[in-house]
Amino acid sequence: MHIGFDAKRFFHNPTGLGNYSRTLVHSLAQYFPMHQYFLFNTSPSKQFILPENSTLHQVLPQSGLSKNLPFLWRSHWITKDLLRHKIDLYHGLSHELPFRIAQKGIRSVVTVHDLIFERYPHQYGRYEVQMHRRKIQYACKEANAVIAASNQTKKDLVERYNIQPAKIAVCYQSCHATFNQPAAENIKDHLRTIYQLPPAFFLFVGSIIERKNLMGVSRAMLQIKNQLQLPLVVVGMGHLQKEKILQFLKGNSLESSTLFISEIEDVPELFHLQKPANLAALYQMATALVYPSFFEGFGIPVLEAMCSGLPVITSNISSMPEIGGDAVLYVNPFNETEIATAMLRMQNEANLRSDCSEKGLQQALNFTPQICAAAVMNVYQKIMDSGNL
Repeated sequence: MHIGFDAKRFFHNPTGLGNYSRTLVHSLAQYFPMHQYFLFNTSPSKQFILPENSTLHQVLPQSGLSKNLPFLWRSHWITKDLLRHKIDLYHGLSHELPFRIAQKGIRSVVTVHDLIFERYPHQYGRYEVQMHRRKIQYACKEANAVIAASNQTKKDLVERYNIQPAKIAVCYQSCHATFNQPAAENIKDHLRTIYQLPPAFFLFVGSIIERKNLMGVSRAMLQIKNQLQLPLVVVGMGHLQKEKILQFLKGNSLESSTLFISEIEDVPELFHLQKPANLAALYQMATALVYPSFFEGFGIPVLEAMCSGLPVITSNISSMPEIGGDAVLYVNPFNETEIATAMLRMQNEANLRSDCSEKGLQQALNFTPQICAAAVMNVYQKIMDSGNL
């Protein structure tokens, strides 16, 4: 089978949807080498290079017009290249499919990670919301099958867009294999020095936006200011929300309680936190992950932490219980007292940390690259056999 992928984010997004794309495609190639995988990329990338002599093939726009207008190639003209490479099935890895792909006789699957923009439209521009909505609704209608990142996302697609449940398969994602591997001590030492990390700390990983609820964590820390011994290390970028949080911390004499390390300058490229090995080492250095997000389509930091053996505090709503199972400490993200209590427990109760670590490693086995790739390949096979799920 010749399987094509929308590989824009595979090659050009170092986090988030890029990580999802790379982990899935490499896993498919590893565990199902009998197929050929074609990655349709809008422009060359120096950051992510495909291995030579493999079943992975990069396809770039060939004509001058396609090179100059890659967004039109990706959404319209790409079908000519799909036919030229005899693509049997095309997978839109991030909410999109080329227009009229079904009319060209090419079967397709689209992954929808979340509909967060529908729940939090004020965090997006009006045009951005409309654009996302049109693309996803069209892709779900055009595709032979829809892959949802979680049952929460499937529920949202059914309730908000009236997509038939039988058309949607829930296929969880995995994370980079390096999160399962012990980090070298010299790497940890370098990270501790470069980022000026304390001996022990809580960890927060995610964009600094309202939905991620870092402000709620900050307010929780204020409640236990005199009992909290561990600072919070934040990995993530932001602007407006970060400024609000900085003002809150300063106004409550909590500046030293939170370290924002993603914007530290002059960090050698070898130790950038966008590199999975460095982020994995950071997880392994922390005491617990604090991740009480208001809403997630999947919540990859929860899985990364469990793979790393790091205890997790996370929300008891949206997709987080699907990922965490019985291995994490749940809180109501709208209740800052619950967050504060959970942080104190993780700080003070070694038995709780050990229990969460052991259960987390076991729970993470449900999301191995092999299991996740097999679930997606099962969708492909059903589509090729009968045209639907």
